[in-house]
Amino acid sequence: MKKLGFILGTILLGIFIYLFAYPYNYHVSFEAKTFPGTINQIIKTWSNTLENSEILGQNGIYQVTQQIQFGDSTHIYEWNIQPIHDSLSKVKVYAKDKYNSLGNKLSVPFYDTNFEKRTRHTLIDFNQKLADHIKNFKVEIVGEDATKTTFCACTKVKTTQYGKADGMIRDFPLLNSFLLKNKIELNGPPFLEVINWQKENDSLDFKFCFPMIQMDILPEHPELEYRNYYGRKALKAVYNGNYITSDRAWYALIDYADKNDIEIEKLPVEVFFNNPNMIGNATNWKAEIYMPLKGKFND
Repeated sequence: MKKLGFILGTILLGIFIYLFAYPYNYHVSFEAKTFPGTINQIIKTWSNTLENSEILGQNGIYQVTQQIQFGDSTHIYEWNIQPIHDSLSKVKVYAKDKYNSLGNKLSVPFYDTNFEKRTRHTLIDFNQKLADHIKNFKVEIVGEDATKTTFCACTKVKTTQYGKADGMIRDFPLLNSFLLKNKIELNGPPFLEVINWQKENDSLDFKFCFPMIQMDILPEHPELEYRNYYGRKALKAVYNGNYITSDRAWYALIDYADKNDIEIEKLPVEVFFNNPNMIGNATNWKAEIYMPLKGKFND
Protein backbone atom coordinates (compact mmCIF):
# COMPACT_ATOMS: atom_id res chain seq x y z
CA MET A 1 0.00 0.00 0.00
CA LYS A 2 2.83 2.40 0.81
CA LYS A 3 4.43 1.73 -2.58
CA LEU A 4 1.11 2.28 -4.35
CA GLY A 5 0.57 5.48 -2.39
CA PHE A 6 4.04 6.70 -3.34
CA ILE A 7 3.39 5.99 -7.03
CA LEU A 8 0.01 7.73 -6.96
CA GLY A 9 1.53 10.67 -5.10
CA THR A 10 4.31 10.96 -7.68
CA ILE A 11 1.78 10.87 -10.54
CA LEU A 12 -0.41 13.51 -8.90
CA LEU A 13 2.62 15.71 -8.22
CA GLY A 14 3.68 15.38 -11.87
CA ILE A 15 0.18 16.33 -13.04
CA PHE A 16 0.13 19.33 -10.70
CA ILE A 17 3.53 20.54 -11.90
CA TYR A 18 2.49 20.09 -15.56
CA LEU A 19 -0.82 21.94 -15.12
CA PHE A 20 0.14 24.72 -12.74
CA ALA A 21 3.93 25.09 -12.44
CA TYR A 22 5.27 24.35 -15.94
CA PRO A 23 4.80 27.66 -17.80
CA TYR A 24 4.51 26.40 -21.41
CA ASN A 25 2.04 24.38 -23.48
CA TYR A 26 4.27 23.12 -26.28
CA HIS A 27 7.97 22.67 -26.97
CA VAL A 28 9.76 22.47 -30.33
CA SER A 29 13.51 22.05 -30.92
CA PHE A 30 15.64 21.93 -34.06
CA GLU A 31 19.21 22.48 -35.20
CA ALA A 32 20.44 25.22 -37.54
CA LYS A 33 23.73 25.31 -39.44
CA THR A 34 24.78 28.76 -38.32
CA PHE A 35 25.80 30.69 -35.19
CA PRO A 36 23.43 32.17 -32.57
CA GLY A 37 23.73 35.82 -33.68
CA THR A 38 22.34 35.00 -37.13
CA ILE A 39 19.37 33.17 -35.61
CA ASN A 40 18.73 36.05 -33.20
CA GLN A 41 18.61 38.56 -36.05
CA ILE A 42 16.45 36.40 -38.31
CA ILE A 43 13.90 35.91 -35.52
CA LYS A 44 13.56 39.70 -35.34
CA THR A 45 13.45 40.41 -39.08
CA TRP A 46 11.02 37.51 -39.63
CA SER A 47 8.84 38.82 -36.79
CA ASN A 48 8.67 42.19 -38.55
CA THR A 49 7.21 40.51 -41.66
CA LEU A 50 4.32 38.94 -39.72
CA GLU A 51 1.03 40.62 -38.93
CA ASN A 52 0.44 41.31 -35.25
CA SER A 53 3.86 40.11 -34.16
CA GLU A 54 6.29 41.85 -31.83
CA ILE A 55 9.48 41.15 -29.93
CA LEU A 56 8.80 41.65 -26.23
CA GLY A 57 12.41 41.45 -25.11
CA GLN A 58 15.67 39.56 -25.16
CA ASN A 59 18.38 38.40 -22.78
CA GLY A 60 21.62 38.77 -24.71
CA ILE A 61 21.54 37.08 -28.09
CA TYR A 62 20.59 33.66 -26.75
CA GLN A 63 17.05 34.30 -25.49
CA VAL A 64 14.26 36.15 -27.29
CA THR A 65 10.59 36.55 -26.28
CA GLN A 66 8.09 37.00 -29.10
CA GLN A 67 4.32 37.55 -29.11
CA ILE A 68 2.08 36.78 -32.12
CA GLN A 69 -1.66 37.44 -32.31
CA PHE A 70 -3.68 34.85 -34.27
CA GLY A 71 -7.31 36.03 -34.23
CA ASP A 72 -8.45 35.67 -30.63
CA SER A 73 -5.40 33.62 -29.64
CA THR A 74 -2.19 35.22 -28.36
CA HIS A 75 0.90 33.06 -28.68
CA ILE A 76 4.03 33.65 -26.63
CA TYR A 77 7.25 32.08 -27.94
CA GLU A 78 10.33 31.87 -25.75
CA TRP A 79 13.30 31.28 -28.05
CA ASN A 80 16.41 29.69 -26.54
CA ILE A 81 19.49 29.49 -28.78
CA GLN A 82 22.41 27.26 -27.80
CA PRO A 83 25.71 27.15 -29.72
CA ILE A 84 26.95 23.61 -30.38
CA HIS A 85 30.06 24.42 -32.41
CA ASP A 86 31.25 27.05 -34.91
CA SER A 87 28.66 26.24 -37.57
CA LEU A 88 25.81 24.63 -35.64
CA SER A 89 23.29 25.83 -33.06
CA LYS A 90 20.34 24.24 -31.32
CA VAL A 91 17.11 26.21 -31.09
CA LYS A 92 14.44 25.45 -28.51
CA VAL A 93 11.08 27.22 -28.68
CA TYR A 94 8.73 27.11 -25.69
CA ALA A 95 5.22 28.15 -26.72
CA LYS A 96 2.06 28.97 -24.80
CA ASP A 97 -1.34 30.53 -25.38
CA LYS A 98 -1.29 33.62 -23.19
CA TYR A 99 -4.99 33.45 -22.23
CA ASN A 100 -5.79 29.74 -22.66
CA SER A 101 -2.75 28.00 -21.24
CA LEU A 102 -4.55 25.64 -18.85
CA GLY A 103 -7.06 24.57 -21.51
CA ASN A 104 -4.25 23.73 -23.91
CA LYS A 105 -2.41 21.73 -21.25
CA LEU A 106 -5.53 19.64 -20.66
CA SER A 107 -6.03 19.07 -24.41
CA VAL A 108 -2.49 18.62 -25.76
CA PRO A 109 -1.89 15.10 -24.32
CA PHE A 110 -5.05 13.73 -25.96
CA TYR A 111 -5.35 15.30 -29.43
CA ASP A 112 -3.66 17.62 -31.91
CA THR A 113 -5.00 21.05 -30.94
CA ASN A 114 -5.34 24.13 -33.14
CA PHE A 115 -2.67 25.72 -30.93
CA GLU A 116 -0.19 22.93 -31.77
CA LYS A 117 -1.01 23.04 -35.48
CA ARG A 118 -0.60 26.82 -35.63
CA THR A 119 2.67 26.69 -33.68
CA ARG A 120 4.12 23.98 -35.94
CA HIS A 121 3.04 25.84 -39.10
CA THR A 122 4.55 29.10 -37.82
CA LEU A 123 7.87 27.55 -36.83
CA ILE A 124 8.15 25.63 -40.12
CA ASP A 125 7.75 28.98 -41.89
CA PHE A 126 10.53 30.45 -39.71
CA ASN A 127 12.81 27.48 -40.32
CA GLN A 128 12.44 27.89 -44.09
CA LYS A 129 13.22 31.61 -43.89
CA LEU A 130 16.31 30.83 -41.81
CA ALA A 131 17.50 28.13 -44.22
CA ASP A 132 17.03 30.47 -47.20
CA HIS A 133 19.00 33.20 -45.46
CA ILE A 134 21.91 30.92 -44.53
CA LYS A 135 22.35 30.04 -48.23
CA ASN A 136 22.84 33.70 -49.15
CA PHE A 137 25.97 34.57 -47.20
CA LYS A 138 29.28 33.10 -46.07
CA VAL A 139 31.62 34.00 -43.21
CA GLU A 140 35.22 32.81 -42.97
CA ILE A 141 37.23 33.53 -39.82
CA VAL A 142 40.79 34.48 -40.79
CA GLY A 143 42.27 35.10 -37.33
CA GLU A 144 44.37 37.96 -35.95
CA ASP A 145 45.22 40.79 -38.33
CA ALA A 146 45.06 44.60 -38.23
CA THR A 147 43.22 47.51 -39.81
CA LYS A 148 45.23 50.18 -41.62
CA THR A 149 45.88 53.73 -40.48
CA THR A 150 44.58 56.25 -42.99
CA PHE A 151 43.34 59.80 -43.48
CA CYS A 152 39.72 59.85 -44.62
CA ALA A 153 36.52 61.76 -45.32
CA CYS A 154 33.50 60.47 -43.38
CA THR A 155 29.80 60.87 -42.81
CA LYS A 156 28.15 59.94 -39.51
CA VAL A 157 25.09 57.70 -39.47
CA LYS A 158 22.67 56.69 -36.71
CA THR A 159 20.46 53.74 -37.62
CA THR A 160 19.52 50.14 -36.86
CA GLN A 161 21.66 47.13 -37.71
CA TYR A 162 19.23 46.25 -40.49
CA GLY A 163 19.33 49.84 -41.78
CA LYS A 164 23.14 49.95 -41.91
CA ALA A 165 23.33 49.26 -45.66
CA ASP A 166 20.71 51.93 -46.42
CA GLY A 167 22.86 54.49 -44.64
CA MET A 168 25.83 53.49 -46.76
CA ILE A 169 23.81 53.55 -49.99
CA ARG A 170 22.55 57.04 -49.14
CA ASP A 171 26.03 58.44 -48.45
CA PHE A 172 28.05 56.57 -51.08
CA PRO A 173 27.19 58.98 -53.94
CA LEU A 174 27.86 62.01 -51.73
CA LEU A 175 31.31 60.83 -50.70
CA ASN A 176 32.30 59.45 -54.08
CA SER A 177 31.06 62.31 -56.27
CA PHE A 178 32.17 65.13 -53.95
CA LEU A 179 35.69 63.78 -53.58
CA LEU A 180 36.10 63.09 -57.30
CA LYS A 181 34.63 66.47 -58.25
CA ASN A 182 37.24 68.15 -56.07
CA LYS A 183 40.06 66.04 -57.54
CA ILE A 184 40.78 64.29 -54.24
CA GLU A 185 42.82 61.13 -54.70
CA LEU A 186 41.27 58.12 -53.03
CA ASN A 187 43.53 55.79 -51.10
CA GLY A 188 41.74 52.48 -50.66
CA PRO A 189 38.26 50.96 -50.41
CA PRO A 190 35.55 52.61 -48.29
CA PHE A 191 35.05 51.38 -44.76
CA LEU A 192 32.64 51.66 -41.87
CA GLU A 193 33.63 52.10 -38.23
CA VAL A 194 31.01 51.39 -35.57
CA ILE A 195 31.41 53.85 -32.71
CA ASN A 196 28.37 52.76 -30.66
CA TRP A 197 26.44 49.48 -30.73
CA GLN A 198 23.38 49.04 -28.51
CA LYS A 199 22.67 45.32 -28.77
CA GLU A 200 19.49 45.51 -26.67
CA ASN A 201 17.65 47.39 -29.44
CA ASP A 202 20.01 46.69 -32.39
CA SER A 203 20.88 50.37 -32.86
CA LEU A 204 24.14 51.71 -34.32
CA ASP A 205 26.18 54.86 -34.64
CA PHE A 206 28.86 54.53 -37.28
CA LYS A 207 31.17 56.54 -39.50
CA PHE A 208 31.21 55.72 -43.22
CA CYS A 209 34.59 56.72 -44.60
CA PHE A 210 36.54 57.02 -47.85
CA PRO A 211 40.34 56.82 -47.40
CA MET A 212 42.08 59.66 -49.25
CA ILE A 213 45.43 61.32 -49.75
CA GLN A 214 45.61 64.26 -47.34
CA MET A 215 45.69 67.72 -48.94
CA ASP A 216 46.78 71.10 -47.59
CA ILE A 217 43.40 72.66 -48.44
CA LEU A 218 40.33 70.48 -48.05
CA PRO A 219 36.97 71.33 -49.66
CA GLU A 220 34.23 71.85 -47.10
CA HIS A 221 30.87 70.10 -47.04
CA PRO A 222 28.30 70.34 -44.22
CA GLU A 223 27.84 66.56 -44.01
CA LEU A 224 31.52 65.58 -44.18
CA GLU A 225 34.29 65.43 -41.62
CA TYR A 226 37.96 64.78 -42.27
CA ARG A 227 39.85 62.66 -39.78
CA ASN A 228 42.72 60.35 -39.11
CA TYR A 229 41.64 56.76 -38.55
CA TYR A 230 44.26 54.92 -36.51
CA GLY A 231 44.60 51.21 -37.30
CA ARG A 232 44.03 48.56 -34.66
CA LYS A 233 45.06 44.97 -34.15
CA ALA A 234 41.92 42.92 -34.60
CA LEU A 235 40.25 39.61 -35.32
CA LYS A 236 39.42 39.39 -39.01
CA ALA A 237 36.70 37.63 -40.99
CA VAL A 238 35.83 37.66 -44.69
CA TYR A 239 32.13 38.09 -45.44
CA ASN A 240 30.45 37.31 -48.78
CA GLY A 241 26.85 38.43 -49.21
CA ASN A 242 24.56 41.43 -49.11
CA TYR A 243 25.94 44.18 -46.90
CA ILE A 244 22.54 44.43 -45.17
CA THR A 245 23.50 41.31 -43.22
CA SER A 246 27.27 41.70 -42.91
CA ASP A 247 26.70 41.96 -39.15
CA ARG A 248 26.45 38.15 -39.23
CA ALA A 249 30.25 38.25 -39.31
CA TRP A 250 30.22 40.37 -36.13
CA TYR A 251 28.53 37.57 -34.24
CA ALA A 252 30.85 34.97 -35.76
CA LEU A 253 33.87 36.95 -34.53
CA ILE A 254 32.33 37.40 -31.07
CA ASP A 255 31.70 33.63 -30.85
CA TYR A 256 35.28 32.96 -31.97
CA ALA A 257 36.68 35.39 -29.38
CA ASP A 258 34.57 33.86 -26.59
CA LYS A 259 35.62 30.31 -27.42
CA ASN A 260 39.30 31.25 -27.64
CA ASP A 261 39.40 33.57 -24.57
CA ILE A 262 40.34 36.60 -26.69
CA GLU A 263 39.40 40.01 -25.30
CA ILE A 264 37.83 42.24 -27.92
CA GLU A 265 36.07 45.58 -28.18
CA LYS A 266 32.68 45.02 -29.80
CA LEU A 267 32.99 47.96 -32.18
CA PRO A 268 33.48 46.36 -35.60
CA VAL A 269 35.11 47.84 -38.69
CA GLU A 270 33.95 46.77 -42.16
CA VAL A 271 35.96 47.30 -45.35
CA PHE A 272 33.91 47.08 -48.56
CA PHE A 273 35.08 45.89 -51.96
CA ASN A 274 31.79 46.35 -53.86
CA ASN A 275 29.54 49.33 -54.51
CA PRO A 276 26.19 48.58 -52.78
CA ASN A 277 24.40 50.75 -55.37
CA MET A 278 25.40 48.42 -58.21
CA ILE A 279 23.01 45.70 -59.34
CA GLY A 280 24.45 42.20 -59.23
CA ASN A 281 24.57 38.91 -57.39
CA ALA A 282 25.08 39.94 -53.76
CA THR A 283 26.53 36.54 -52.85
CA ASN A 284 29.64 37.66 -54.76
CA TRP A 285 30.06 40.84 -52.71
CA LYS A 286 33.03 40.89 -50.37
CA ALA A 287 33.78 42.71 -47.14
CA GLU A 288 36.55 42.31 -44.60
CA ILE A 289 35.22 42.50 -41.06
CA TYR A 290 37.44 43.40 -38.11
CA MET A 291 36.74 43.22 -34.37
CA PRO A 292 39.44 45.21 -32.49
CA LEU A 293 41.49 43.45 -29.85
CA LYS A 294 41.13 45.09 -26.46
CA GLY A 295 44.05 47.39 -25.68
CA LYS A 296 46.04 46.31 -28.76
CA PHE A 297 47.17 48.98 -31.24
CA ASN A 298 49.34 48.91 -34.32
CA ASP A 299 53.07 49.34 -33.69
